[in-house]
Amino acid sequence: MEERYQSAKRSYAEIGVDTDAAMETLKKIQISLHCWQGDDVQGFDQKRPLSGGIQATGNYPGKAETPLELMQDMDKALSLIPGRHKINLHASYAIFEEGEFADRDQLQPRHFRKWVEYAKKRNLGLDFNPTFFSHPMADSGMTLSNPDEAVRNFWIRHGQACIRISQYFAEELGQPCVMNIWIPDGLKNIPADRTSPRARFKDSLDQILSIKYDRSKVPVCLESKVFGIGLESYTVGSSEFAINYAARNSIVCLMDNGHYHPTESVSDKISSMLLFHDKIALHITRPVRWDSDHVVLFDDETREIAEEIVRNDAVGRVFLSLDFFDASINRIAAWAVGMRSLQKALLYALLSPNQLFAELQKAGQFTKLMMCQERLKTLPMGDVWNFFCRNSGVCTEDALPAEIERYEKEVLLKRGMHHESIGR
Repeated sequence: MEERYQSAKRSYAEIGVDTDAAMETLKKIQISLHCWQGDDVQGFDQKRPLSGGIQATGNYPGKAETPLELMQDMDKALSLIPGRHKINLHASYAIFEEGEFADRDQLQPRHFRKWVEYAKKRNLGLDFNPTFFSHPMADSGMTLSNPDEAVRNFWIRHGQACIRISQYFAEELGQPCVMNIWIPDGLKNIPADRTSPRARFKDSLDQILSIKYDRSKVPVCLESKVFGIGLESYTVGSSEFAINYAARNSIVCLMDNGHYHPTESVSDKISSMLLFHDKIALHITRPVRWDSDHVVLFDDETREIAEEIVRNDAVGRVFLSLDFFDASINRIAAWAVGMRSLQKALLYALLSPNQLFAELQKAGQFTKLMMCQERLKTLPMGDVWNFFCRNSGVCTEDALPAEIERYEKEVLLKRGMHHESIGR
């Protein structure tokens, strides 16, 4: 491996790229690992079907059913991922003491104490999301834009509670907690009034953000969506709404690359957003058909997103998180492959002679630019990646399948049989 790396290092040096520097930068990039891949977005606060246009398909054995099992699976996934990262939680993952329950508008930091203990022990950060779905008060399809003031106020209180919890995370762990607001609100059929729900949503957000909190500790994000299942004709929180609200109120605009029309690409939006926003946030997914939330791969759009971040010298300006949930395959493999794919995309971008490429474009040397870009695709990035993995103390690409299979045999399949026996 050392010989292969040194050979790759020389190849990249020929085009002016320092592989050691690229790996050093990659090592410092935090990505937020989404907890909901481990249990198909079920959460712990209640057992009811998913709502809000969310579906997790498949029934692969060994799904985590308890906080302990979910943490165990995240530990395994993190042991396969280079670097030191964050865990992204939804509010529905509150952990209550036996006999205790708090509805979402009454959640308090103490309901997430075990998550803080988990993160502290592993030197991880925590990010957070209010959960505006899978709840009786969301059954109408409207939450923060609901015309019923009692329902809307319930969700406003939930958003405010989540800001307080996010600041608790930040203060306990000594690093900012990114809190992302996304609502599923919309209509199945053509609306007669598009403005009023958005006006109510705006007012709800104003009330949520009116509470006192430290913005340096809690960067609040607003995420848009183009449509949802059962909400096909109108989505309250559109891209235009989110961008304008974030800009007007100095919060962070979050773009999920599954939340746009098929002809749109988030990679193309990043440079424009960075010209007008100090920071942006991204949810990285793989929208095979719209927001289908497949496991992130080392594919064209993931690479292009990473390249735009690196080209714009924006590594410190972009909050990165994964967002997918595939229940048809091994869930730990989904986490590991998704996270490693985004890291590989970032490495690919860091191993690109971006200044040279920009100069060629500026000079109008498009033929040479095309040929240089094509040459880059066949350079031995895999040898650099495996060297990075080894130096980070995690398995290389060739060893990853065996690690997943061993954990499945020793833990997941036994867990699945245990769950079935309890069910019977």
